[in-house]
Amino acid sequence: MTEARLKSIPALVGDAIRETQELVSKEITLFHAEMGEGVEKFGLGLALFIAAGVFALTGVLVLILALVKGLAVLLSSDALAALIVGGAFALIAIGIALWGRSKASISGLEAIRTERQVHEDTRIITERMGE
Repeated sequence: MTEARLKSIPALVGDAIRETQELVSKEITLFHAEMGEGVEKFGLGLALFIAAGVFALTGVLVLILALVKGLAVLLSSDALAALIVGGAFALIAIGIALWGRSKASISGLEAIRTERQVHEDTRIITERMGE
């Protein structure tokens, strides 16, 4: 306690600036890590949406082929087979799209831990300034 009283004002200001820089650096590191996690999850969701689009396009093309064959051969088994395959691709596309939607949540991009830590650090600093 006596050492703190013996420090000069410039030394105290220097300590405060150094500690503030360290605090800001740690907050930025935490924010960067948290945002990286959110962006990674969002990227996975986006990739799943793209995959769903590929399956949906394939399903539509097969369904169109099934319709063409069905009209050409009227109740042929080739058309029925194409309808079954097209329907399967459509179901896969729906499943992938729903999975992608659940992974591409915007809430995953929020820096909740960083915000909480900044509030805690602000509270501690204001308490120390009041002493």
